[in-house]
Amino acid sequence: MASAAPSAGMILERSRPLRLFTLFILYVGQGMPIGLFWFAIPAWMAVNGASAADVGSVGALTALPWSLKLVNGFIMDRYTFLPMGRRRAWILGAQGVMIASLIVAALINPQVTDVAVLGALGFTVNMATTFQDVAVDGLAVDIMSEDERARGSGMMFGGQSIGIATATAICGFVIEDFGAPAAVLAVAASIFVLCGYITSFREREGERRLPWSAGGSHERNLAIQLEAWWPLLKSTFAALTKGVSLLWFPVIFGRGIMYGTLTGMTPLIGANYTGWQVSEISSLTATAGLVAGVLCMTLGGWLGDRFGAKRIGIMWLVAGVAMCVFMGVFVPLWQDSTIFMSFVMVWVSVDMLVTVALLPISMRLCDAKVAATQFTIYMAVSNFGISFGAFLLSREAFLGGLPGMFFVTGAGLFIGLTLLLTVKYPRRPEYYAKQAEAALVFDTAEPIPKTAS
Repeated sequence: MASAAPSAGMILERSRPLRLFTLFILYVGQGMPIGLFWFAIPAWMAVNGASAADVGSVGALTALPWSLKLVNGFIMDRYTFLPMGRRRAWILGAQGVMIASLIVAALINPQVTDVAVLGALGFTVNMATTFQDVAVDGLAVDIMSEDERARGSGMMFGGQSIGIATATAICGFVIEDFGAPAAVLAVAASIFVLCGYITSFREREGERRLPWSAGGSHERNLAIQLEAWWPLLKSTFAALTKGVSLLWFPVIFGRGIMYGTLTGMTPLIGANYTGWQVSEISSLTATAGLVAGVLCMTLGGWLGDRFGAKRIGIMWLVAGVAMCVFMGVFVPLWQDSTIFMSFVMVWVSVDMLVTVALLPISMRLCDAKVAATQFTIYMAVSNFGISFGAFLLSREAFLGGLPGMFFVTGAGLFIGLTLLLTVKYPRRPEYYAKQAEAALVFDTAEPIPKTAS
């Protein structure tokens, strides 16, 4: 039962601004190691002579935990320390592992040629990051109301973009001036600071801030907690095998392919076609991330609230397909710095805006009892697309080179676009309320009298 602990302090359940800010800042922290291993490290490798195969191999290993994180959701829905809420203990634990892994990476100090070591370090740090990601996603599904999900989605992925951009910019300059270990330690320090914020709030009334603090489990969490594996597996399977859920997988998988391929292609085009250095590529990527983050928190959330997730998702997927076709056709323009900068700005923004638009649909498909597991599986499918995209990049020689990769990426987006145009995915509750009201009016209307023929 819930404890009689004092209710003073920051409690997510009671404050919408606090909920949105917390999801925002947690996603900023999540973006820091992503910026390091997905952008700064590949740029450092490309500028120092690494091949597309090496960059793609490290990228594939770095992305792999994000496609395996469905296991994390099962573990978190089955086991948690409820006196601290359903998710906070997992968030703090994951961040502790991230910090320890980054310190080990700094001590090892691998070189550009140490592809296996770089891949292993990227895998380990991102494995810990996926546990934080799943915990934060589960927290978002648990704690947010339907009317704030579009705005919350924008805050979450806007925060991630800002975190990625900040880490990419800082790490790019630090690697150039002080070496890779210094950049790794800078990311570890930022995550340590974030741990302090996590200990300052509670999810719901009466819970503990720390394991040894006063407080207890909230009644709502006790009511929905599944204490055995079979009900968890059965509920998850039932939710995922609905037709509309199965048809959702290709949409989010196609978005993942875009991120996986273009993340690795950006430094390769910048270094080999435009002749840029690590700091220049990192700065551009960081600026694109900041722009994308601001767009997600403002335009992305507002458009989702105003016009609905499905319509806005269609709009951004059309933009993504058009960009891929343009870049695949006009290869000679890659040497133009203006074209390169425009490409990076567009793809980073479109990727984040597509994610923001589609996230509310993923949330609406979730059953509250298995929210972390089900939502994580959707995200894992998207992240498997990222890993698959990075793998395809490592085989770019067999797929028409870098130009061919743009057509592969565009094909993945086009499949998702087609499904959004043809499948009836769940809408906001007010849509169904209006439908029911219209049906009621129709059913109770006076019959139209027959006229004489």
